[in-house]
Amino acid sequence: MILGGDRVAANGDVANKLGTFALSVICKAYGVPFYSVVPVSTIDFSINDGSAIPIEEREAEEVTHVQGVQVAPSGMQVYNPAFDVTPHQNITGIITEKGIMYPPFKENIERIRNGETL
Repeated sequence: MILGGDRVAANGDVANKLGTFALSVICKAYGVPFYSVVPVSTIDFSINDGSAIPIEEREAEEVTHVQGVQVAPSGMQVYNPAFDVTPHQNITGIITEKGIMYPPFKENIERIRNGETL
């Protein structure tokens, strides 16, 4: 499985569109390699891990309404993230223009930060 990534933490956790994490879990369970393809500019060296990546939330009406008609109970709390975070443990490799990174991601991301090619 090869998917993109919107932001990468310094430890290799990857934020991407909602559903990416679930796909990574399925791939891991069935032994399917899971790669993220990102430009190096996507790596945020200031974020230690995925828990610090801010996750954009979409409007609640996207899930409480259908064609403008409310289908969910009034006052219902909604969490509607646009992204999720795939932990580095579920990622086989991160493909960049500098090469393919494999675990240990933290050390290899630091190599990229120092200008090395993988």
